[in-house]
Amino acid sequence: MPKIVDHDQRRLELVDATWRIIARLGIESATMREIALEAGFANGALKPYFPTKDDLLTFAFGHVFNRTNERIAEVTEGLAGLPALRAFCVEVLPLDEERINEARIVIPFWQKAINDPHKARIHRESMEQWLAAIQQHLAEARQAGAVTTAVNDAALGGQLLNLLLGAQIAAALAPEGQVELGLNEQLEGFLTLVAG
Repeated sequence: MPKIVDHDQRRLELVDATWRIIARLGIESATMREIALEAGFANGALKPYFPTKDDLLTFAFGHVFNRTNERIAEVTEGLAGLPALRAFCVEVLPLDEERINEARIVIPFWQKAINDPHKARIHRESMEQWLAAIQQHLAEARQAGAVTTAVNDAALGGQLLNLLLGAQIAAALAPEGQVELGLNEQLEGFLTLVAG
């Protein structure tokens, strides 16, 4: 009887192996052969799942985005306004090794998206989704009187999204093992400014 293979599980194992390789060796050294070896698969076993490294990178970006959104949904459930906004941001910020590794996947994807309209569209749609959530939380906070700044919510939302995306770059480029970059303090500083 043939062995039953869970293809979705295998894809996720390959994404996890990709993270580990990129974290250790960088994107250029994350060859399909290295990824297969890291995941414990034969080199040719990757082709049915990801014909190219590019396909794997696109899937990995989607996986990181979805995983982050699952965490956000968990921590913001039942919250609104500034508490929801703070919880949202904390899940996006690369505050631990896992989220720093996620940043190491996202940055090469961004690099590819510069010249790839399909990847650029995926990124744009993802960020539009996050921006809409940020602006919703800001609007709730303003309605509750917790945000009083004269700066409009569209500008605040853009600033905050750029802070979150810039944090990905800072974390990915930080010396190995350094996870404390003052990102929580920066977030709290931003939230204090919008409340003033």
